[in-house]
Amino acid sequence: MDQAWVEAAAAVRRDAGEVEETLRAAGWQPGRRVPVQQWREMLEATGLARMHEAAERFLTEFGGLDVQISGPGITCARTPFNFDPELAVGEEDRFADWSSTVGRDIFPIGELDEGRFFLGIDETSEIYLIETWVATFGPVREALEKLVLGISPRRIG
Repeated sequence: MDQAWVEAAAAVRRDAGEVEETLRAAGWQPGRRVPVQQWREMLEATGLARMHEAAERFLTEFGGLDVQISGPGITCARTPFNFDPELAVGEEDRFADWSSTVGRDIFPIGELDEGRFFLGIDETSEIYLIETWVATFGPVREALEKLVLGISPRRIG
């Protein structure tokens, strides 16, 4: 699919407020703040994950959101995603391995497609899809657009 077409389609839907509307329906609002200490303690107890500042900022604003979407997207199906790091408990070694591979510290932030994939964020606020391979959704704003609008991440490993 032509990249210019993908960008144009995303811009139209973004301008229509679809991303913000979808996030608000899941409970997000500007200035939202949720405590993250329980996630920090749970994942850091394994010794394999350390919550960096970017993960803390992201989870403070978006942690706990359960976005129930489905249907056709721009380049892939729109699938539900949930920003709850607890859903990745037991997968810390997978995050540690991919962190080592990409040279970034990827902290778990939730899951995509009802647990089919995990989501993580690195110290530069880039969002990743984690499975037996890894892909990037890009920086937070771009990643949220791709997740909501159904735009595939770029595979990097």
